[in-house]
Amino acid sequence: MADVAKEAGVSHQTVSRVLNDHPNVRADTRARVEEAIIRLGYRRNLVARALVTKRSRTLGVVSFDTTLYGPASTMYGIEQAARSAGYFVSIVSLKSIDAAGVRDAIDYLAEQGVDGVVVVAPQRSAARALENLPSGMPAVAVEGTHDADVAVVCIDQVEGARLATRHLLRLGHETVWHVGGPPDWLESEGRVRGWRAALEEAGRDVPEPLAGDWSPRAGYGAGKILARMDGVTAVFAANDQMALGVLRALSEAGVRVPDQISVVGFDDIPESEFFSPPLTTVRQDFGVVGRHCIEVLLRQIDNGPTAYERLVVRPVFVVRSSTAPTR
Repeated sequence: MADVAKEAGVSHQTVSRVLNDHPNVRADTRARVEEAIIRLGYRRNLVARALVTKRSRTLGVVSFDTTLYGPASTMYGIEQAARSAGYFVSIVSLKSIDAAGVRDAIDYLAEQGVDGVVVVAPQRSAARALENLPSGMPAVAVEGTHDADVAVVCIDQVEGARLATRHLLRLGHETVWHVGGPPDWLESEGRVRGWRAALEEAGRDVPEPLAGDWSPRAGYGAGKILARMDGVTAVFAANDQMALGVLRALSEAGVRVPDQISVVGFDDIPESEFFSPPLTTVRQDFGVVGRHCIEVLLRQIDNGPTAYERLVVRPVFVVRSSTAPTR
């Protein structure tokens, strides 16, 4: 910084203000300092800065199975929000979620000196692992349970499922069949609750859900079962990939969508509008989730951990051609 100051003909403090984007710097002075930085190839010494500020400007993220659309999109949203706030991200990706693995990951990140931790905790086993966070560690859980002693940012899964089910009922369908996600997933539980609640509120029969695992193969298997059943006119799949499998099975069985059976998914993956037919679905805004996570975490870093802060993001229902009034 002293070399930059000498090159630009300014003080060391002025260089510091430019680097920290302080508003009280004249435009021509700022330009002169920035040109000197480029000419000299100056880079900040982050280790030295961390020693002075007691902050690493790094946030830890614990996640797993980022091949799935939800976790991958959540990770991207968190990383983009962190970078916008001037923070780096250190990621620990686990093959499977269990209490010991989550604790080891958090301990590892704490040893790296991260300023706070985001845990993508879509399963109950992961949420339970958050009960033993290091004392004083700023932390946020994505999709964590509301009874855990940690701040939570989540999408309203129950409301999303209600929107999907009510849409199908308004189209005149007597009831709605459900292809559920895997057990222990909080999203699966929320979507089942919302689907069941919408049917019960309307006084309709609640069919037994068909089990799935988020994959198109699971949806395909469920679709083959549904195609052989009488009286099925509407299906709500717990994610778009399983809805894709349902569409394939119905097509092979000669069942027309939406003329004979309407199908709704959940997630609004980029490909869903190009399904045949384009898929009606529930959109989750993972960018908003990422921004809220970083906002909550930075408040904790500045003011101390807040265990019971809850931010719930409302989903958006997207109507396309895979649903129609019953005939």
